[in-house]
Amino acid sequence: MTYTILQYLIYLVILIVLAIPLGSYIGKVMNGEKVFLSKLLYPCEKFIYKVIKVKSDEEMNWKKYICSVLVFNGIGLMFLFFLQLFQGRLIGNPQKLPGVPWDLSLNTAISFITNTNWQAYSGESSLSYLTQSIGLTVQNFVSAATGIAILFALIRGFVKVKSKGLGSYWVDMTRIILYVLIPLNIVISIGLLSQGVVQNFKPAETVQLIEPIAVDNNGNIIENAKIDLKTNTVSVNGKVINNAEIVDEEIIPLGPAASQIAIKQTGTNGGGFYGVNSAHPLENPTIISNLLEMISLLLIPAALCFTFGRNVKNKKQGIAIFMAMFIVLIIALGAVAVCEQNATPQLSQNGAVDMTTVGQSGGNMEGKESRFGIAASSTWATFTTAASNGSVNSMHDSYTPIGGMVTMLLMQLGEVIFGGVGCGLYGMLAFAILTVFIAGLMVGRTPEFSGKKIEPYEMKWSVLVCLATPIAILIGSGIAAVWPGITDSLNNAGTHGFSEILYAYSSVGGNNGSAFAGFGANTVFLNLTLGLCMLFARFIPMIGIMAIAGSLVQKKKIATTAGTLSTTNAMFVFLLIMIILLIGALSFFPALSLGPIAEYFSSIL
Repeated sequence: MTYTILQYLIYLVILIVLAIPLGSYIGKVMNGEKVFLSKLLYPCEKFIYKVIKVKSDEEMNWKKYICSVLVFNGIGLMFLFFLQLFQGRLIGNPQKLPGVPWDLSLNTAISFITNTNWQAYSGESSLSYLTQSIGLTVQNFVSAATGIAILFALIRGFVKVKSKGLGSYWVDMTRIILYVLIPLNIVISIGLLSQGVVQNFKPAETVQLIEPIAVDNNGNIIENAKIDLKTNTVSVNGKVINNAEIVDEEIIPLGPAASQIAIKQTGTNGGGFYGVNSAHPLENPTIISNLLEMISLLLIPAALCFTFGRNVKNKKQGIAIFMAMFIVLIIALGAVAVCEQNATPQLSQNGAVDMTTVGQSGGNMEGKESRFGIAASSTWATFTTAASNGSVNSMHDSYTPIGGMVTMLLMQLGEVIFGGVGCGLYGMLAFAILTVFIAGLMVGRTPEFSGKKIEPYEMKWSVLVCLATPIAILIGSGIAAVWPGITDSLNNAGTHGFSEILYAYSSVGGNNGSAFAGFGANTVFLNLTLGLCMLFARFIPMIGIMAIAGSLVQKKKIATTAGTLSTTNAMFVFLLIMIILLIGALSFFPALSLGPIAEYFSSIL
């Protein structure tokens, strides 16, 4: 038990130690200050501005900024959509894979331009290397950069006084990709390569199995089968099994995996090169690669909290936001870890199954890789749903009812517990604005945040930003739950089946992309409705945040007085957490009661 707790502490300490200097570096880059890469990359930056004909000192108002965002992402959506449709006729397709059906192509294109990376397919058997590289990987970079760019537009809204300009979207995108995402992911890609993650353009290879297996007509493995390769016969207890098939070969999928895996983690994208994601031994082969990928999930979201404090010239404010996120993360991690370690009475089968931790992980190991165990799996599940990342190294469908519910709730809170790169923090700042407004009403003071007065205009948009995720999730899952034929996509019936539906819409509404394993989402209805949820939950908050930034940037700074409500102390952190949990509880408690909560009580009775 001591070793297990130590594992959790090591993960959290490494995260904080790396996030603080990275936060300072990102702040300098986005302010145009010199960094250690400036001599190397500044000429590249100037060349890019010259090619795309952009001025480095351009100042856009909020409407022009958000229009640039929408146009750029719209072009990316159409490019990725048609790339998938016609991949069968293009180069970079050694597997000769056909074009992707229109509804799946549309869903995937929406998924990747919204930084969600929901996947209703297996990448290694559905998408060509060309599609994976210039389609998915490129969108992993630009969708992550878009979220960070919106955040910095909001930061400038707090910093600037009586102005209109919020910077240039094109300059912000260039700096984020050139100075932050590319260097960071080169380092992580090299680290993954050193651990055995594949990176090549070879077609899949066929290899001989060390131990052949026998399967029946339905593809099920025949247990206790004796295989005679000389006579090509299969027998069980001396009885020959007719129509049995001997499998002595395996197809090993290869391709440019490491480069996509690095950015999918650091950019909180989550789309796996392989269908089973980071549970695949070629995508995540060792405990070192697991640690590297897992820390990458939260590294930039955590660092941006410190960036915010630095750039608004109030480090305590950044620390307060970080602590609110970090406290909720620890509570969530503790809940998942305890539930998975204790498992359920049914799993122990009245003592027939050894659930102790002596010489093994113990607890609920169903759906988890034995090389990672309970601690690394629980930490990953918590980190990935907190980060709106969506990559997994275990199957969340196999988690205990409460363990699965916690991962679901982290997404339902609006991806604000660190959340996606940029979008997690600006979502949290919307909750902070809501908190100071409510607190201001309680004490009879005009609400202020970071030196700017919060008025009804900002409040209306903040409420929309905070409620966009619940609206998308609840309406989408409600329609899906009563849609004819939806049960054919479920792996389970009853409460767990409803949890599969709720989890899917929570995942796309929270820009996450993970799923309960076994949920068959590749139908026209699900591809379209899940796609609409992704678009709504991604771009409505962006529009709201830019409207808030456009209003704040025109205001003057208000001097701090003795009556000013502090937004950097423990009381504010407590209030912020309570507002987040209150909105989450009020919005989702009825739905959770029909799914994981009902399943939990049925498991203990």
